[in-house]
Amino acid sequence: MSSSSTLLAFSRASASHDPELSQTASGASPVARGKTAIRVEAVSKTFDTAAVLHDLSLDVRAGELLGLLGPSGSGKTTLLRIIAGLDAPDRGRILFGGDDATGLPVQERAVGFVFQHYALFKHMTVADNIAYGLNARRRADRPAKAEIKRRIGDLLDLIRLSGFGDRYPSQLSGGQRQRVALARALAVEPRVLLLDEPFGALDAQVRKDLRRWLREIHDRTGQTTIFVTHDQDEALELSDRVAVLDKGRLEQVGTPDEVQENPVSATVLNFLGDTIEFEAIAQNGRVFVNGRETPIVVDPSRNGPIKLHSRPWQLQFVEPDEAHLQATVRSSYRTQGRQRVEVHQPDGKFIRVEAVDGNRYPTGSKIGLRIVQGYVVP
Repeated sequence: MSSSSTLLAFSRASASHDPELSQTASGASPVARGKTAIRVEAVSKTFDTAAVLHDLSLDVRAGELLGLLGPSGSGKTTLLRIIAGLDAPDRGRILFGGDDATGLPVQERAVGFVFQHYALFKHMTVADNIAYGLNARRRADRPAKAEIKRRIGDLLDLIRLSGFGDRYPSQLSGGQRQRVALARALAVEPRVLLLDEPFGALDAQVRKDLRRWLREIHDRTGQTTIFVTHDQDEALELSDRVAVLDKGRLEQVGTPDEVQENPVSATVLNFLGDTIEFEAIAQNGRVFVNGRETPIVVDPSRNGPIKLHSRPWQLQFVEPDEAHLQATVRSSYRTQGRQRVEVHQPDGKFIRVEAVDGNRYPTGSKIGLRIVQGYVVP
């Protein structure tokens, strides 16, 4: 095996393979890129008397990075554990490449799992941690020692920790430990890589750095990956597609642009960022707020009172006679490079908007706000 052979085994577009195929596991049949690698069919799960998943179905495409996004308690980690074989569903099936894997133990599913808190063996070196899954195989399935050594070297190169093989986890930073955990998961050439809040224990800057690094690794390897997070920015930045869960149900699945621009429910809309809700009237496909027409259009058959939702940056500061609503500035401050303005409406409700013009608005000043974009959801 050459020094690049491990990376070629991971790569879904290597010159030695059909570019439309992706290797699923050592010895397993390849799965066509973009086709369904994992199918979750009508899965339900209850712990004690609490229903955690409700008849949930989801397809994961070969070679994609799918983000499972949702608030705490939405069922994300439970779904991941069921796919891994760490928990069993009460009802439903898990299919790997069309084969029913529901009854398979975790050892036979060929999955790689990365946890939030690394789960590295403290008494083992970095190299031994990476090799653990390979050395734990039955003798008949275990690679030769020389092959394991070469694979460790390739993976250390991949995670940018060449020369760290003899160190122990205690001698590494949090970000380095998480990279070792990922290398250990990749060493066994998994059918699917499962990441459960892998950056949750790290500080903000390290998280950002590792996001970019993980996306780079995925683009190089094409490894089918399911990534659990409750961080909207993380999911939208990393994922090819995002599956939004809430209370054990799948609310929406689509590309980051699709779920942001076309949310199917108020739950998805509100979870993906701050929104401002307006009482509006729909009439012949047009939407009015306080008697003034907005740019928003709806189905012409939908008439009467509706809820209109806008993001903080979808409101424009204008002269009062051009505004959909008038308000009084409560405070104005800059954060993360943006000018945030808190205002209260005549009915006393407070809202936060973003001043894209960069101006500061004195406390107590009267302003007008015009709706330039928004969403009407069922």
